[in-house]
Amino acid sequence: MTTTRRLRGGARPARHRPWPLCRKCCGIALDMGSTRTRAWIAGRGLVLDVPTVTFPGAGVVYPIQRGAIVDTAGAARMLDRLLGHRLPGGTRPLIVVTAPVLDGVAYRTAARAAVEVLRPRGVITVPGARAIALGAGADVSRPLLVLDIGAHLTEVVLLADGAVVDAHRTALGTGDLDTVPASRISEAVAAMVTTMLRQDRTSLTLDALARGALLAGGGALRPEITYRLSRGLRTPLRTVAAPHTAAVRGAAALLQAAHAHPSVTGSVASAAARP
Repeated sequence: MTTTRRLRGGARPARHRPWPLCRKCCGIALDMGSTRTRAWIAGRGLVLDVPTVTFPGAGVVYPIQRGAIVDTAGAARMLDRLLGHRLPGGTRPLIVVTAPVLDGVAYRTAARAAVEVLRPRGVITVPGARAIALGAGADVSRPLLVLDIGAHLTEVVLLADGAVVDAHRTALGTGDLDTVPASRISEAVAAMVTTMLRQDRTSLTLDALARGALLAGGGALRPEITYRLSRGLRTPLRTVAAPHTAAVRGAAALLQAAHAHPSVTGSVASAAARP
């Protein structure tokens, strides 16, 4: 599988009632993966953790494949089926959506089109690695290496001050274990980290490794991957609690922050959308 890489690049706020009592302030945190879609609704917590599928006819369609939304209309139908009936009538939710770091522009464009079926009053997109760090409660003011091993996509992302500095990906994940040995996934992750170290002209990657890499995604629950990865990297691995839901929890934290400080929602959206 090929691996790709990208480098870094005054009014008083309105008073809001608490989430559970504010019908007009409904919010959704959304993490749409290749195999699972997870949603968190303000005041209700995690309400969805279901397969990412839609049913246009007699068959089953997978609208998201290897981190790309390949069927925007299908994704919209899925969201309408899963979430449309869960929103109080007449509400227009604020939606925070996680997105892959690499190829994020295409994903964000398609995701924004898909969530229009929910009639949002605003959409904020956040890089998945940043959402994971927030969901884990990690200190994002220091260099942080996030290893996100999903079902069909694995990303290795370096964060500094909460922003993406460097990122690599491979189209491999736990869903490939029937045909690919676990050692291949671990070796691919280790190779991406090694490349990141070799090309980094600063000490950020080294500092992040010394601190310990943050491990998330379904792969964090697979000892046959984590054991080999720990040996290959020779660095501590800090597995996120409930690693498969860390991204949606981080998106929920951003959603709550945007609600608590409505006057800075625009700046939150701008920071969240940084690649």
